[in-house]
Amino acid sequence: MGRITVRHKGSGVKRKYRKVDFLGEVVQKKGIIEKIEYDPNRSAWLSLVKWETGVRTYSLYCNGLSEGDTVENGKGVEIKNGNRLALADMPTGIKIHNIELTAKKGGQLVRAAGAYAILMAKNNNYATIKLPSGENRLINLACLATVGEVGNLEHGNRKLGKAGRSRHLGIRPTVRGSVMNPCDHPHGGGEGKCPIGHAGPLSPTGVPALGFKTRKRKKPSTKWIIKRRK
Repeated sequence: MGRITVRHKGSGVKRKYRKVDFLGEVVQKKGIIEKIEYDPNRSAWLSLVKWETGVRTYSLYCNGLSEGDTVENGKGVEIKNGNRLALADMPTGIKIHNIELTAKKGGQLVRAAGAYAILMAKNNNYATIKLPSGENRLINLACLATVGEVGNLEHGNRKLGKAGRSRHLGIRPTVRGSVMNPCDHPHGGGEGKCPIGHAGPLSPTGVPALGFKTRKRKKPSTKWIIKRRK
């Protein structure tokens, strides 16, 4: 089934994680979606696919698919939701997700619920991809991607409603920096309800929280970015 057992540090509790196949196979193969499952470790749902070889793997659920539908991987497959193939074999203007940055490494981009990127153009050996953040990036045409958008589109509209639901998700209460001590947060200290005392809000480590760019100037992958994110 592709599940691994992990013991959480300090809790002694064992949980079974669904091991997702972000890579997909380069060789052509066909599979049937047996089940669509919820995964507590990510916002997207998972599809349990039984391939023609008899192997079952988990993959990200693609919006529009249902149990019993057929998906395919490889060169020359039909351009439809859930099928995975190289960027070189895709037409421009379609929605894609689970995109590789390096060929045969597995999908690293656009994996959250409801997310999708758009294949804008193909020139020489590279495709221009518009990511959900608004960034335009060059990616090698040999990299694989899945057609369509990630399922569970309503994830961003959910309302937890009460503190208990947050606690069940493992989220502990959040404390404002302005009620902390100066040694714990830059906003802390003072008498009563004071302003933060800075030109703008800061993170707990003192880095400006709004509009401050933290990307390294000489990062090697910068040359592949055509347009920065919004």
